[in-house]
Amino acid sequence: MASASSTSARSLFIESKMRLADRVQVNVNNIASLARQIQRGSRSNEILTHAARNFAQQEHGLEMIESNLKKLALIATHLEYQMDAIDKSSAMLEEVTEQVRSMQR
Repeated sequence: MASASSTSARSLFIESKMRLADRVQVNVNNIASLARQIQRGSRSNEILTHAARNFAQQEHGLEMIESNLKKLALIATHLEYQMDAIDKSSAMLEEVTEQVRSMQR
């Protein structure tokens, strides 16, 4: 009987040892998977930094565009004033031309 129980104990020991080795292997695989995920996650920080930098550059570009549009609006207003002045001068020129003709008669 002693040999049967020692064989049984030995089998249980070997089986426990194999289950422990399997569990250790699973834990090592899980840790490796976690490390890969953390490494991928750290790249997301780089991506976010890059995106923020690009956004800031776009914001600066939009500010420049807005400034240029304001300048163009101001130029358009000045051109309208100049066009009005040219229209007035043109009307006055016609009057002066008529006065000159009447004086020449």
